[in-house]
Amino acid sequence: MKSVFSIGILVLGVVLGFYFHREWQQVGETPPNSWYEEQAADCGIVLTGGPGRIREGFDLLAHKEIQKLIISGVHPKATLKDIFPMWPYYGSLNETDVVLERRSGTTYGNAQQSLPLVEALHCKSILLVTSQLHMNRALRTFKAIFPQEMEIKGRAVVAGSRYPKVWDHVLETFKSFFYSLWAF
Repeated sequence: MKSVFSIGILVLGVVLGFYFHREWQQVGETPPNSWYEEQAADCGIVLTGGPGRIREGFDLLAHKEIQKLIISGVHPKATLKDIFPMWPYYGSLNETDVVLERRSGTTYGNAQQSLPLVEALHCKSILLVTSQLHMNRALRTFKAIFPQEMEIKGRAVVAGSRYPKVWDHVLETFKSFFYSLWAF
């Protein structure tokens, strides 16, 4: 009985190790395409939580690469000027083109709470803005929740360094691993 249990634990460990290794390789694989690639879509969705993301969204809006911008995961009491104090320097932008989504607190929640907004804005294509490290999990989550006919492209930005710290990579790999079990 003990040997069957031991073999079961060993097999489970090998399977989980293989799966974890696959997730490790996918995390951070999305290149920072904002450096070299022009992209356009009907709407942009910025996932809050890291440096450079919100500004990238406003740059996309200012350059007319998107028509509407959803900023997902905003603190309930924050205003547009609180989260983006550079707003006055983007004089040509219309405040009605920016929607603050305030209910989500996770990547899964970002996708769930953004979908009704995207539908209300009649978006057919999305540019999803988040960090390079987070992009794999974010894209997989959004594609699992959004309708298949909706085009979702990633817009990875660099948060700090092009190559993340090992601990950040490990943490994101664990998150991706657990998300893969229930979210996508």
